[in-house]
Amino acid sequence: MQQKNIHWFPGHMKKALKEIEERLKMMDILIEILDARIPLSSRNPFLEKIAPQKKRLLILAKKDLANTEETQKWIEYFQEKGQKALALDLTSPTSDGEIKKAIQQLGKEKWLKDQKKGLKPQPIKAMIIGIPNVGKSTLINRLSRRNAASVRNTPGHTRAQQWIKVDQLFELLDTPGILPMHYEKEENAVHLAWVGSIREDILPLSQIADTFLTWIKEASYPTFAERYHLIKESGDNDDILAEIAQNRGFLKANGVDVEKAERLILKEFREGKFGAITIEKRDAYADL
Repeated sequence: MQQKNIHWFPGHMKKALKEIEERLKMMDILIEILDARIPLSSRNPFLEKIAPQKKRLLILAKKDLANTEETQKWIEYFQEKGQKALALDLTSPTSDGEIKKAIQQLGKEKWLKDQKKGLKPQPIKAMIIGIPNVGKSTLINRLSRRNAASVRNTPGHTRAQQWIKVDQLFELLDTPGILPMHYEKEENAVHLAWVGSIREDILPLSQIADTFLTWIKEASYPTFAERYHLIKESGDNDDILAEIAQNRGFLKANGVDVEKAERLILKEFREGKFGAITIEKRDAYADL
């Protein structure tokens, strides 16, 4: 894949960055959410580097959509770098207990300092950061056990910061999803597009679908072919899309509707219909 710089930095993201930097001083913990399928591409370099002195909890979300063995390799990688990391399905009822336990462990030092000063331990203030559509609002609603944050499966849905009081021990600050100012590698942007973390106006739908098909033919073609009742062997991407459109009845006056087929395969991949698949495998990034 040819590399190029891809720029994507809307005004609301620039404003959000400034607000995050202003609020950092009052935070005790940063909770950074990644997509377990793409742990590297879903980690904004800016958010990774901000406030290195702050305690940080990494959450590899959507673990149910990723390969279990690959996710464990990434957890071990982050832990070897001295970072607390959890792999979670944020829709699971058990995820909130694991997160709260980790936050308490990271907040012990703060509470001890409060006690030594003769103060009543204050709630831990945690800022939640991450790229768009990675699961921040789902996490907040799971921890608060209410619809404190609006959830929508579209990138850029949360546009403003908001405080959510979980209980007497924790307060969370939700922040808008922020993408990097630019992508040095087209591969990173493509991976984000596959999982739905950037809008289609950064990369054309046809390009997203074409690169995805090229990848899925190597990663899990038998499962993919069975789902769409493909008769032909793995071959030309245009032929595959045309066959999917024909089989699903995506027709128009002058033939098959390939665009509908493109949208379908991306939607169903994001929903895990092709099985639990990790896009970015740890062993492929041995030089990290």
